[in-house]
Amino acid sequence: MLECIVTKFGGSSLANDEQFKKVRSILELEPTRRYLVPSAPGKRFSNDEKVTDLLYLCHTLRNDGKPFTDEFAKIRERYESIARGLHLKVDISAKLQEVEDGIASGKGRAWCASRGEYLCGLLMADYLGWEFLDAADGIVFDDEGRLDDEATQEKLSARLADRKSAVVPGFYGAKKNGEVCTFSRGGSDITGALVARAVNADVYENWTDVSGFLMADPRIVENPAEISSITYKELRELSHMGASVLHEDAMFPVHKAGIPTNIRNTNKPFHPGTMISKNAPNEVMVPTITGIAGHKGYSVISIEKSMMNSEVGFGRKVLQVLEDRGISFEHMPTGIDSMCVVVQSSVFEPHRSQVLSEIEKLVEDSGSVSVSDNLSIIATVGRGMVHNCGTAARLFNAMSRARINVRMIDQGSSELSIIVGVNDSDFEQTIHAIYHEFVG
Repeated sequence: MLECIVTKFGGSSLANDEQFKKVRSILELEPTRRYLVPSAPGKRFSNDEKVTDLLYLCHTLRNDGKPFTDEFAKIRERYESIARGLHLKVDISAKLQEVEDGIASGKGRAWCASRGEYLCGLLMADYLGWEFLDAADGIVFDDEGRLDDEATQEKLSARLADRKSAVVPGFYGAKKNGEVCTFSRGGSDITGALVARAVNADVYENWTDVSGFLMADPRIVENPAEISSITYKELRELSHMGASVLHEDAMFPVHKAGIPTNIRNTNKPFHPGTMISKNAPNEVMVPTITGIAGHKGYSVISIEKSMMNSEVGFGRKVLQVLEDRGISFEHMPTGIDSMCVVVQSSVFEPHRSQVLSEIEKLVEDSGSVSVSDNLSIIATVGRGMVHNCGTAARLFNAMSRARINVRMIDQGSSELSIIVGVNDSDFEQTIHAIYHEFVG
């Protein structure tokens, strides 16, 4: 029996007073939903503006010496409209004035952006009758603006220990000197995971406007199948390739603590969504693949050098050239006398000539260095692949029938994924071919 559930609601779930009502009804369905992490109000309709974007704009305008009154008026209207619609007691107008004055006085960009979640948290705490805990009093950042994980766990656990229920705004925290810091966009997911770990929750529910994960991008595959269950390792593989409705860094706190995460849809509260767990659930039939995801825009640095395998440290020297310029590699297939390093083209391009020049010095006269651009990387991920013979053969046969040229192949040691590189022009067709081979 579940004793404690932490819920995080995204901006679309809190866009107006009607969405607030949906949130409360969801909480009332399960009394063990005791902690809530809100984002700032999102879009109410397609061409609407997110509150966080408006706050960033106000900060920019102020710094440029321009008036921001009209932009802040939009923010004020959003919060006061929610407060009126819900008949709240909190003096949100006074709090809004504090924020406007703070922006005018030159408060930092992070402080300005964080006020979206802060104000939303105040409204929600009043609406639910729950305690409000300012995230700045529980989420700790170090002097360089990075999350202090251990300090956060200690402080947040202590702050929540005597609270039966609480609202903790997402997206931000503070340094020890009180300076507010924020996570990257979508960082309320991280706050939710940190709160779940701090209270040792049974489940971390992440409520958004989609019913969990899909097996492929619906912009590429029409009506792709839903993913009912996935492990954190599989999700890590897919998230890295861009297939995620959850902030990538939000996985680590709950994964480490062994807390499952449930992705749910605020507008379809009875849909089970996607359950993410540390270990694979006990399923009678585990599908061969869990999902497919990919990205365009990679370059492959191909290096050939005689007796490369006998030269100790050669690979390290190549990667050092990239590291010195802040370039990380995505994949590195190797042969006896060759190696390929796959990098993001946008990151590599500004340093292309210097990188190639230095690698050519390492190769000297016994080999060659070349670069191929316009490469797409596609990951086919699934815990069922290791138990199903012929998975790779099926995948490559499907690509062959679609007349797709494979430019690169890589498989991780975990046997959770098969990575293929294809021309950018074949990206969508490759995902189609693989999906319909395994899903139909």
